[in-house]
Amino acid sequence: MGSAERRARLEDVHALARGLPHVTVVDGTSGNPVYQVGGRSFIFFRTPRPDALDPVTGERLTDVIVFWVASEGDKQALVQDESTPFFTTAHFDGHPSVLLRAGRVGELSREELAELVQDAWLSRASARRAAAWLASRADGADAPAGPQP
Repeated sequence: MGSAERRARLEDVHALARGLPHVTVVDGTSGNPVYQVGGRSFIFFRTPRPDALDPVTGERLTDVIVFWVASEGDKQALVQDESTPFFTTAHFDGHPSVLLRAGRVGELSREELAELVQDAWLSRASARRAAAWLASRADGADAPAGPQP
């Protein structure tokens, strides 16, 4: 991470997700935010589950964020790289997503987080919406998602 890049913050997850086109936010089962595009979730804040435990205390993790990814290969690249804070659990075997504890968001730069959020959106958006958004970026017509530092 370069010196000009700032660390990501939890509020960046929300701002970046909301800044993408056609996004709706629905309440999950415990009132947790679920970000959707076209009715398809791409990021959600997970409720504590027995499969995600703190390795030190053994307590259920209360701050897990789920990000969709484009493929199993993308998932494996993220979770197998020990330099990243991403992980998975057996519950998500075969599911195209990675997990990140909210308390570890700051291990990413804002730019890295923006790429993760955008990739999650792209993996769930319709082909038409994804193509239109990508074309707008290629034309330089879009502003960066979310507030800037």
